[in-house]
Amino acid sequence: MFSLDRLRALDAVAAHGSLARAAQALHITPSGVSQQLAKLEREAGHPLLEPDGRSVRLTHAGRVLAGHAARVLSQLSDAEADLADLSEEILGPLRLGGVGSSLRSLLPDVLAGLTAAHPRLTPTVVDGEAVDLVPRLLSGDLDLLLIESWDSRPMPVPAGVAVRTLVVEDVEVALSARHPLADRAELGLAELAGAVWASCPEGTEPYEALVQALRGSGLEPEVRYPVTEYATQLAFVARDLTLALVPRMAQRPCPPGVRFVPVRPRLRREVRAAWRAHHPSPSVRACLTLLERQHDAP
Repeated sequence: MFSLDRLRALDAVAAHGSLARAAQALHITPSGVSQQLAKLEREAGHPLLEPDGRSVRLTHAGRVLAGHAARVLSQLSDAEADLADLSEEILGPLRLGGVGSSLRSLLPDVLAGLTAAHPRLTPTVVDGEAVDLVPRLLSGDLDLLLIESWDSRPMPVPAGVAVRTLVVEDVEVALSARHPLADRAELGLAELAGAVWASCPEGTEPYEALVQALRGSGLEPEVRYPVTEYATQLAFVARDLTLALVPRMAQRPCPPGVRFVPVRPRLRREVRAAWRAHHPSPSVRACLTLLERQHDAP
């Protein structure tokens, strides 16, 4: 009989494409993943991996077994959710993650409402970027995310993840009040040639959205300040060191001396809830309900 831990390792390699990324998603070492797969190969009686340059890929037998592993793990998740549904009380862990601005703006009231209504629920929260959080959602390490998608660079949604849009908001350019364009009612991105930019680090949704938006206006951005927190970006903007593209939700707190100007063409960001699509737990459904009520409230 195949071990669930070994099937989970194979499923992670199939989902993430490498031993290193699978190990990161499972929170074990790459050698730990290799050991699990070596044992699984002996159990299966077939090689499951083959070299692919400096990495590895699944063999035909590996792909066949990975398909079965995905179905087994999905059924196990269904069983856990069904058992949770046997109780009317919502309890136990609810592991949440999200980008900082959405956590700060949307989550405090929701968590207060959830814990008041369900005192045996134990939510935990981590912040981060979608590029790091989505693999943790897929691996089962997190239950629900608040992620972002910009219209200049829509975020791809992996198979097995469901999303629901909670907020659609404008993105504006942040300039120092001393900047010669700070008093404009609107700015075309093409007018910002030669500007120095701050953004979240390379590979994140805000960074890639900035790059695509500026390239769409014929500019190649110089991102000199790749920092995660919008508050830090705005501190640099206030000293007239840089510009930044900042969604409405992330514009507070803001230091004195910063102006926000709408851009042309219009740029917007969606904040979305994301969860594993198959049979969400009662606690995830309760959290989604409160998130939607908060968004719909006048």
